[in-house]
Amino acid sequence: MKYLHTMVRVSDVEKSLEFYCNALGLKELRRREDEAGRYTLIFLAGPGDEQAQVELTYNWDPEDYDEGRNFGHLAYQVDDIYALCEKLMAAGVTINRPPRDGRMAFVRSPDNISIELLQKGDSLPKKEPWLSMENSGRW
Repeated sequence: MKYLHTMVRVSDVEKSLEFYCNALGLKELRRREDEAGRYTLIFLAGPGDEQAQVELTYNWDPEDYDEGRNFGHLAYQVDDIYALCEKLMAAGVTINRPPRDGRMAFVRSPDNISIELLQKGDSLPKKEPWLSMENSGRW
């Protein structure tokens, strides 16, 4: 058995790609549009880790998606959790659970999918502003 991908429904392709690719740092691997089924599939992965993919599914007919809490979360190991959280904040992303421990943070996609960020290796030394930053919303 081999893990292939996780599917996440999205309501706005451009906003989702802005978040997943430009802010979070994933790369688009391939895209498929199905006119008969009225959907677009976009496969993403972290640089150098093309085996672990996220499939963004955009249904052309409008649907309302709630917060996706029944989904749980996606998790990514990162080289520098502080640097990525700074990049995400600069891109306008709310850090719902700041990396106060130098190890773990949570953010949300434009469709409220919870994303867990985990520091690669040992936790980074605790530092401000993260140490004093409060949680924001649910994660």
